[in-house]
Amino acid sequence: MTVGDYQIMDLEYDELMGLASHYKNEYVNNKPFPNIYFDNFFNEDFLNDVLEEFPEMGDKSDIQYKTPNEIKLASRGESRFGKKTKVFMHFLNSEPFLNFLSELTGIENLIPDPSFEGGGCHQIKPGGYLKVHADFNKHKATRLDRRLNVLVYLNKDWKEEYGGHFELWNTDMTKCEKKLLPIFNRMAMFSTTDFSYHGHPDALKCPEGRSRKSLALYYYSNGRPSEEINEGLEDHTTLFVDRKGDKSENSMRRYNKLVSTLTDWTPPILWRSIKRLRNK
Repeated sequence: MTVGDYQIMDLEYDELMGLASHYKNEYVNNKPFPNIYFDNFFNEDFLNDVLEEFPEMGDKSDIQYKTPNEIKLASRGESRFGKKTKVFMHFLNSEPFLNFLSELTGIENLIPDPSFEGGGCHQIKPGGYLKVHADFNKHKATRLDRRLNVLVYLNKDWKEEYGGHFELWNTDMTKCEKKLLPIFNRMAMFSTTDFSYHGHPDALKCPEGRSRKSLALYYYSNGRPSEEINEGLEDHTTLFVDRKGDKSENSMRRYNKLVSTLTDWTPPILWRSIKRLRNK
């Protein structure tokens, strides 16, 4: 498939939809919750160009997370997208790709997020991590329900010992059901619910000068099935959870309790200002 002068995928639309039909049962039945990944999914030359454009993050305009739950960097909107990255991300929000996602996942009427709220360019440097969590469940501006995550990894020659695996955990947090190395041109996706626990919980061990790079896109719908909702948490931010026996379990619990208390007792306008300062 091409967009303008760019060959983004080697598959044509009918082939893409055929792929979705072939794998949709696997997607729905994969453990611990609906998920799948594809290797070498996009045109390699084009994705090489996207990688070349990937920014070295940490600029004051980037989101910089540094808490007991996460040490990572993220872009805001399209501000850090290069020319080809912008073409790529717009394609992933386009009608043909949305049709592919709906056919594969069974989630109808998916709505893209042109503002890339929480998505876009993600970078984790040596020592960084993202503890296991369930994602925020509503878009802060549109209030639509978050239903699907798509992650495209951009890490060439990535070794097993570097870590940075994308982990999917069972509901009671006793077992990691799947671990994916974040290698170049690997696309992972999963259904986003209040119980889809995932993350990159162990500190990254890649050499200095290297980092874990990915592109993240989130998709929404107007409403969602009741079984995907944790009763009493109909509208929530990111929910971090402990791995059973994790050495950082106590510090995470203290931090999460503090955040919960602040959320409950701090006026909304002041809490939003605190979060902005925390994420600078």
